[in-house]
Amino acid sequence: MLTGKQKRFLRSKAHHLNPIFQVGKTGVNENMIIQINEALEKRELIKVSILQNCMEEKDEVAASLAEGTNAEVVQIIGNIIVLYKESEDNKQIVLP
Repeated sequence: MLTGKQKRFLRSKAHHLNPIFQVGKTGVNENMIIQINEALEKRELIKVSILQNCMEEKDEVAASLAEGTNAEVVQIIGNIIVLYKESEDNKQIVLP
């Protein structure tokens, strides 16, 4: 679980990132979770965009992505979800 200070730090890091995944009409599937997990291992901090035609609520999408990848939801703002997961091999971000 992240503290408020850690979330603020990660939000500031994520501000300049662009979303690298999109959740569409079909919602979250197993293949998407595998790919997001691999991206989190390489980058630690990613943004996921939710398209307007997505049938699920953004909170449900964020919860299922976080649960499937064992990541932390840093922020949900608009239709963008910021996810963080500490990398085992490529540790780049040092939390305060």
